[in-house]
Amino acid sequence: MKLSEKNSGVLLVAISAASFGLVPIFAKMAYSAGTSASTLLFLRFLVATVFMFLLMIIRKLPLPSGKEIISFLLLGAFGYAGQAFCYFMALNYASASVVSLLLYTYPALVMIGSVIFFKERITTRKIVSLGFALVGAFVIIGSEFDASPPGIILAVMTAVVYSIYILINSRIVKAGMGIQSSAFIMLGAVFVYGIMNLFAGFVPPTKTVGFVAIFLIAMISTVLAFWSFLTGMERTGASTAALVSTLEPVVTVSSSVIILSEKLTLNIVLGGVLVLTALIITLPAKEST
Repeated sequence: MKLSEKNSGVLLVAISAASFGLVPIFAKMAYSAGTSASTLLFLRFLVATVFMFLLMIIRKLPLPSGKEIISFLLLGAFGYAGQAFCYFMALNYASASVVSLLLYTYPALVMIGSVIFFKERITTRKIVSLGFALVGAFVIIGSEFDASPPGIILAVMTAVVYSIYILINSRIVKAGMGIQSSAFIMLGAVFVYGIMNLFAGFVPPTKTVGFVAIFLIAMISTVLAFWSFLTGMERTGASTAALVSTLEPVVTVSSSVIILSEKLTLNIVLGGVLVLTALIITLPAKEST
């Protein structure tokens, strides 16, 4: 794989990580406006799905095969919907920083899964980068562990489900199918959360800021984040994409400090530097994955 192609993939995954990193911020804003987790997720994926299918029509993109459509729908319904539900529920029991940082045990899980199931070659560079990323994450966690046991369990479950989702996604999404696969994955999530709202009740925001937050989650933290992650992963491979995604907690924590007025400590700064160092180590890699 050419260095320029791999670096463009790293950049795309970094954009995705930054976009996903804003999810807890928008979610906290939506929760403060009175919406529930299931309604927030339903509206998030509904808006994003409509936009993605309109984009497919405007660009006249070919539909995936019937088998691929079913695979994408199932991946959205059981993979991403499950991951998103655990993540958003965890935000009710833990701070945005802690939830995001516990999620970042998943690069290690993806790397292990890539070796076991896909025989992917793991280089010294990746191992060193993973070490920096995980140490950085846990340095930040140690600074302000604001979480109850349910929050911790849900955050760890998020990491496990997301790891499985990435590993499967890396094998079933073909090159050039980022928009189409994203559209049907989101549609699968819409079905799941639509059913949940039928039973749990539809609880929309009661303030304008809540609807604005949901729109931002849909467009920035879903449409942009999905497309850039899937397109970037095509060029980098699953394990490298997972490593680059450790940029997300840096965005989450810094945004939490700026927007939600969460505390900035020396541990947070040091941990952020370590995670960014991991990203820099990953960037110039010349090997194919």
